[in-house]
Amino acid sequence: ISTIFKSWQQQDGKVDRNSYYTNFLHQQIAEMQRQVNIPLEGIPVVLSGMASSSIGLMELPYKKLPFRTDGADLVVQHIHHNHNPLLIISGASTTDDVMRGEETKIVGATAFINAEEHFIILRGTHTKHIRIRSGQVISFQTFMTGEFFSLLSNNSILASSVADDGAFDRDSFISAVQKSRGISLLEHSFKVRTNQLLKGFSPQQNYHYLSGLLIGEELKTLSPELPLMLMGGSFHTQLYALACETLGIPITSMPDADDALIEGQQLILSARRHLFSA
Repeated sequence: ISTIFKSWQQQDGKVDRNSYYTNFLHQQIAEMQRQVNIPLEGIPVVLSGMASSSIGLMELPYKKLPFRTDGADLVVQHIHHNHNPLLIISGASTTDDVMRGEETKIVGATAFINAEEHFIILRGTHTKHIRIRSGQVISFQTFMTGEFFSLLSNNSILASSVADDGAFDRDSFISAVQKSRGISLLEHSFKVRTNQLLKGFSPQQNYHYLSGLLIGEELKTLSPELPLMLMGGSFHTQLYALACETLGIPITSMPDADDALIEGQQLILSARRHLFSA
């Protein structure tokens, strides 16, 4: 989305943003149609995430919490288009936090929620901890766990002490998760350096130690009194699952985030079909 936004800015006002973005979308859909040989003309396109942000197709206001887990009260915008009508889904906000895209995944994951009150960890570069009660999202918090991992492993003194060879070091990861309970993040981070200097840890071991350190720090905020859903991609979800197991935090379900996204988009589209028949 950032690339397209910068490309549009280079037009110097020769074309409005709405037209530039929708024309780009149509080009991609036309190429998809050519590849799969299936007619796609007239099929609605659902956009969520950064499409409704300040650098997206159009900026939409956030839905203030609470919002319903069926998505019925989320902010949406319908755009008529000659080739494919568009439905843009906006994000949600608290007084001091925001999400764009996660709200749609939450809607798609509601099929896995049976309890009156539930907690979701939606893993990502900026992981969300989401509390649901009586069919509504009532609160959430954002943790920059993934971004901190990238910064520390690539742009800090720890960069020379970590390396990923593709093999998972379970023991190093679990050790860091366990120790994260009793050590502050600022102190614990330097242990990655001293692991190598004094204890003979390999950069590969340290890579997973740093991962466990940060995930363990994030999970300090959790208490196991609510049913917990863990949602994300397969590899990182398994890391969070292992960390929760290490800390004695039970998980009730682990739906795939991509599946939840598609399901959420379909549910929100179905509830607003009337917009496309007007």
